[in-house]
Amino acid sequence: MSIDFHTLPENSRIWIYQAARSFTPQEIKAISKEIQAFLENWKAHGVSLEAAFEIKYKRFIIIGLDQSHQIATGCSIDSSVTFIKKLETKYKVNLLDKLNVSYKQGDYIAYKSLKDFIKMAKDKAVTKNTIVFNNLVQTKAEYLDQWEVTASQSWHKRFF
Repeated sequence: MSIDFHTLPENSRIWIYQAARSFTPQEIKAISKEIQAFLENWKAHGVSLEAAFEIKYKRFIIIGLDQSHQIATGCSIDSSVTFIKKLETKYKVNLLDKLNVSYKQGDYIAYKSLKDFIKMAKDKAVTKNTIVFNNLVQTKAEYLDQWEVTASQSWHKRFF
């Protein structure tokens, strides 16, 4: 069952998928419909999951699950990954590669391989004060408070 993202409790489980490029307005509209349809039918052991999503900065797909009603199981998580893989294929974009870094350059969202980001840190092209996206957050509360932070407040700090 799909619900409004803002109504998810703060302890809801969060998954963040970042795209290597921005989605077009047409893609956002189509992807939103596809995610909505997926969430309407997402189940764990035959029980509907109360889930929501949002797309941020035309680049991040955030899926949240209120686990107070039903927790995600291995099979339900597998089905969500299969769904994300279908989006990757359909829209020719990588969403599952966790070895890439997104960060802000003014109003622009930059996307680099981890190797390039580490080199940029060494070259001081990015600093501890650079705003990065910590896609390792696991709950809605963490997403709201620790997703968009300076590199010094994230796992990225080890590169400075």
